[in-house]
Amino acid sequence: MAATAAKPSSKRYRDIVVIGASSGGVTALMELVKTLPADFPAPIFVVQHIPADSPSLLPRLLSAVSALPARHPENGEVVAPGTIYVAPPDHHLLLEDDRVLVTRGPKENRFRPSVDALFRSAAYTYGPRVIGVVLTGYLDDGTSGLWSVQRMGGVAVVQEPGDAEQPSMPTNALEFVAADHVVPLAQLGTLLVRLTQERAPAKTRLPAAELDLLTIELTIAKQGGGFELGIIDKGKLTPFTCPDCHGALTQLIEGKLIRYRCHTGHAYTVSALLSEVTQSVESMLYQSMRGLEETSLLLQNLGHHFEATKQAEVANAFFRKAKDTGQQARVVHESILQHEALSGDLQFQRPPEA
Repeated sequence: MAATAAKPSSKRYRDIVVIGASSGGVTALMELVKTLPADFPAPIFVVQHIPADSPSLLPRLLSAVSALPARHPENGEVVAPGTIYVAPPDHHLLLEDDRVLVTRGPKENRFRPSVDALFRSAAYTYGPRVIGVVLTGYLDDGTSGLWSVQRMGGVAVVQEPGDAEQPSMPTNALEFVAADHVVPLAQLGTLLVRLTQERAPAKTRLPAAELDLLTIELTIAKQGGGFELGIIDKGKLTPFTCPDCHGALTQLIEGKLIRYRCHTGHAYTVSALLSEVTQSVESMLYQSMRGLEETSLLLQNLGHHFEATKQAEVANAFFRKAKDTGQQARVVHESILQHEALSGDLQFQRPPEA
């Protein structure tokens, strides 16, 4: 039987629900869908972060506890109300012209699928019909996308941080987006049912430059090619490089939110970029320590060779150099122990007490 398309825009209901979650999200999503009725009038689109090489059991888990069917959509599938569409592993889930797109565009905040990419595409396609929901998770994927949802006239909903298994995603969203609703998970299903019964307001008109940037970012999520699309000219070019591909990073501003996108298409919030850069520093420190330790071992080996061939003076020179190099390795090791992994969540951390 052919799928029924979502309500045409002339009806103007809030009938598109997009949900983003990360750590703790599987449990939260299962609790949520239990509360939704079988006649829920809107399609639901879900991005839950999972490893790219892991099979996703989420559609099966959601279908087992929900009156609504859940599945991974096919690329180009027509949107149907009362269906839960779950992003497949290592693919973005996007919306365009009442169809679902499943793509492998560049990662955002180190993730594919990306909550932000889904939210932006929904906001661009459906405007005020969209209900965006940010649930439990680490860091801040979803904040930029939720900002776009609200900017285009949609409704911004955030799980109450104290109710979330991991409060960072809701906390970050609330830092940069004046959410329309902040609710505990137990109240979310009832809220969604009520919101889908509301008529949507008229479409919001954005400045041409802002709409142009949104169009470019959606195209990048679909197919990449940020350089050809002119992403470098849409913000302030920085001296920083992309942790993934080492491309040049352009700084983009959304309200109070700072983001970065490289010319090949990868995108980062401040939190994600800090996290990646500090992890990269730790990795380089370990490589430096390994190189120094290998050098020390080689010098010792050569020292033992010259010692065995009765060349004591030469052997001692190699042993001294091995000792010096070993001390340098220990200094690097101490630096590793003192190295701190950072993210944008630093602003929420209390300074140490005196």
